[in-house]
Amino acid sequence: MKIAVIGTGYVGLVTGTCFAETGNDVVCVDNNEEKVKQLRGGKIPIYEPELDTLFDRNTQQGRLTFTTNLEEGIAGAKIIFLALPTPPGEDGSADLKYILGVAEKLGHILKDYTVVINKSTVPVGTADKVTAVIAKNAKVPFDVVSNPEFLREGVAVEDFMKPERVVIGTKSARAKKLLEELYEPFVRQGNPILFMDERSAEVTKYAANAFLAAKISFMNEIANLCELVNADVDQVRKGIGTDSRIGKRFLFAGIGYGGSCFPKDVKALYYTSKENNYNFKVLDAVMEVNALQRERFVEKVLAKYNGNLAGKTIALWGLAFKPNTDDIREAPSIYIIEQLLAKGAKVRAYDPEAMANVKQIFGDKVHFAHDQYDALSGADFLIIATEWNIFRSPDFDKINTLLKSKVIFDGRNLYHVGNMKDLGYYYYSIGRETVEDAHASPSRGAK
Repeated sequence: MKIAVIGTGYVGLVTGTCFAETGNDVVCVDNNEEKVKQLRGGKIPIYEPELDTLFDRNTQQGRLTFTTNLEEGIAGAKIIFLALPTPPGEDGSADLKYILGVAEKLGHILKDYTVVINKSTVPVGTADKVTAVIAKNAKVPFDVVSNPEFLREGVAVEDFMKPERVVIGTKSARAKKLLEELYEPFVRQGNPILFMDERSAEVTKYAANAFLAAKISFMNEIANLCELVNADVDQVRKGIGTDSRIGKRFLFAGIGYGGSCFPKDVKALYYTSKENNYNFKVLDAVMEVNALQRERFVEKVLAKYNGNLAGKTIALWGLAFKPNTDDIREAPSIYIIEQLLAKGAKVRAYDPEAMANVKQIFGDKVHFAHDQYDALSGADFLIIATEWNIFRSPDFDKINTLLKSKVIFDGRNLYHVGNMKDLGYYYYSIGRETVEDAHASPSRGAK
């Protein structure tokens, strides 16, 4: 099947590459000439595990191509995916100018019946708006469908190739038949394709991300309580996660969620509720808790040093908002760095993939290390902000020789409390006992 994907950001590139992998002819369209040039040259602008393998194979075999020409890109396509940015405004509303701008152009150039799919995360009613804009100039029949993505950065290829479910919003039997054919190779193990109306599909996307964000914020609140009552959030997590009604995922305490989806989607759903005169109190609390969590973490660092970080050198492990991505959008690390610099500290940072992106923000204000141990050289203490696997089993003997003092603030609970006590560290983590005394007895709350 001939498919066009408009937009080569995170969602668009993964979508186009994975559809090409199942034998479709995919043309990705982007108005950024430099990006298209890079893609044609085999350079992928994002880091996503396994994407490069599929990308190379399908570009080399001619099933995945790129262009800046919209009319050329959609020629002969039965399905057009809109994978365009929907950046949040100051009030949290999603900006649809890119989607509606492309829709305006499509109305003039569609030649045959086409299914136009909103793959971007969009507010309720966007399918209706896109339909109206295209219809102003269209001379041929078309359908606009909502087909939200549920890709987790770091495992997006796996999520796309083996989806737990595919959600499709359409009332058109003709569009439904085409999309059943398109997605059939991805659901051969029996996972469902869920057809519903367009607005329900649009709400489904926001509801899913808002619910997961709520789980994270809830566990962070539990973690904060655990610290006050001398309980261990990891034990609590295991205790509730084995309840099938709750589930094990998204229950890890930390320094808050980030990325391209949760912050933006929670705000957008909250804005939609306000537009419809509904006070979505849970979402208000979710956003407040998430903001406070990273603030609270920095306050713990400041409290250890009586609010004075001037002249301190701080090692920071992890910059991406989560492991296995270079995405730093709404990453807690950015807030942490801003606060440390404002207090007069120097920062030596390391991340396997995200340093180039962070350098665009801070430039020479931050030292970007060659590896995790280089970041420790001459540092007074260590902060861990992202749970990359390479940080999970470090050489503590090497750390001891590089850090000026045995102090670690762990925002991702990577280490056993008891082990850190035995190693003689001051060790603060989230929702667990803080190791204050290097000579104390083994922690009853150790992981």
